[in-house]
Amino acid sequence: MTATAITAHQPDTEVAIVGTGFAGLGMAINLQKAGKEDFIIFEREADVGGTWWVNNYPGCACDVQSHLYSFSFEPNPNWSRMFSPQAEIQRYLAGCADKYQLRSKIRFNTTVVGARFDDASQLWEVKLENGKSVTARILVSAMGPLDRPSIPEIKGIDSFKGKTFHSQQWDHDYDLKGKKVAVIGTGASAIQFVPQIANEVDTLHLFQRTPPWIMPKPDREVSRFERFLFNKLPFTQKLFRGGIYSILESRVLAFVINPRLMKLVQTQAKRHINKHIKDPVLRAKVTPDYTIGCKRVLISDDYYPALARDNVNVITAGVVEVRENSVITGDGQEHEVDAIIYGTGFHATDPLPRGMVFGQNGIDIMDAWKDGIEAYKGCVVSGFPNLFIIPGPNTGLGHSSMVYMIESQIRYAMGALKAMDKKQLATINVRADAQRAYNENVQERIKGTIWNTGGCQSWYIDENGKNTTLWPGFTFAFRRQTRDFDLQNFETVALDQATGENKLMPEAA
Repeated sequence: MTATAITAHQPDTEVAIVGTGFAGLGMAINLQKAGKEDFIIFEREADVGGTWWVNNYPGCACDVQSHLYSFSFEPNPNWSRMFSPQAEIQRYLAGCADKYQLRSKIRFNTTVVGARFDDASQLWEVKLENGKSVTARILVSAMGPLDRPSIPEIKGIDSFKGKTFHSQQWDHDYDLKGKKVAVIGTGASAIQFVPQIANEVDTLHLFQRTPPWIMPKPDREVSRFERFLFNKLPFTQKLFRGGIYSILESRVLAFVINPRLMKLVQTQAKRHINKHIKDPVLRAKVTPDYTIGCKRVLISDDYYPALARDNVNVITAGVVEVRENSVITGDGQEHEVDAIIYGTGFHATDPLPRGMVFGQNGIDIMDAWKDGIEAYKGCVVSGFPNLFIIPGPNTGLGHSSMVYMIESQIRYAMGALKAMDKKQLATINVRADAQRAYNENVQERIKGTIWNTGGCQSWYIDENGKNTTLWPGFTFAFRRQTRDFDLQNFETVALDQATGENKLMPEAA
């Protein structure tokens, strides 16, 4: 590549971070620890937490044990339960923001509507909903893949005169008592809120397209003695966390290495159904016909008992139309309802809308992803210099804590920033061939996993049949590959401090 001189520009901030969930706050804290204070965090909501702020529907909780679903560098010895509810997780994140004095760095109620890389200045221009913009050398997208609710397109939905909302946008002012309520979707959110509202509503019509596999939830209160021990002897909590990690990591053996082992897990899941549902017709409706693990495995002790209530109807005929006061199904039945609640998940395989992010030469990231979203090491995308996506494509998990993966990606990003400082680089851009080879390897490894051999379609898979969501292996293997930043796989633009110019280079030694 021919060296090219580019006029240097000073950004408004060195690092712009979008989002204040685990990824955004974790990145900010690590920047501080490295002595980097020149950063801004944009948050569209009124407080920190990301998904744990906006998702506050009844029953919202984590399905990974709290002692693992938290920062390794910021243990919380006072978790109230093994699986903490939403409010407690949000308070934990708010506590992290307070402890590290991040609130002065956060612009709350500020929505980022777009970001564009400027080839001339080699900076990112971050555009805000209020019409203003901020330039940054580094852009960190910490919005997460479960950011945009998915609302199904249903004939006549605009004609409905009752109340409608998605689980992520729960209307707590709407009184469900005595109402006839339709719930569309049976994903992770629905199995949590359905038991919470089933005893309030007059009738609950649950429209199920595909039943999920559900395992018992090993939840319990964390005892006072345990909390005392964790506070007084912190190493005991570290051991406890390590034990949880090891148990969850062992699931990779069935998910990835030998999917036939999932049959043993499936037997346990069937026993869970049989224990709580005695009606053979209902039992048949909620028993999946695909191998467990193919879709996300859910955990709940109160979902099946809720479905067995007399005022709950599980309807498997597909929804074909919505009228002013009813829902019409494919079998011609009309179901009168006062409200419709969507438990239909998120746009996980296309987390960034078209027109949101533009890279080199003005290319939309969705055009760069025409064959499905992908990134190098789940973090950086060729043609989008200095952009870090945390968490990124193929970093999702079906077995363990996403916080572990997020911390791995943050370490990789911090390694990149350290290399840029050492080499006096203005930008880094992963080589297209390195990204292609990495993702070909990931997709090859996915082929023999339960997600490809279990006989189902899931939100893990995009419209082209490509799994762009999950990491096919042990989390410690992902951490090992992100431990050291590999500058040799990047094209760079060097900042010439003597002349105040940027010089384009094919790679740094």
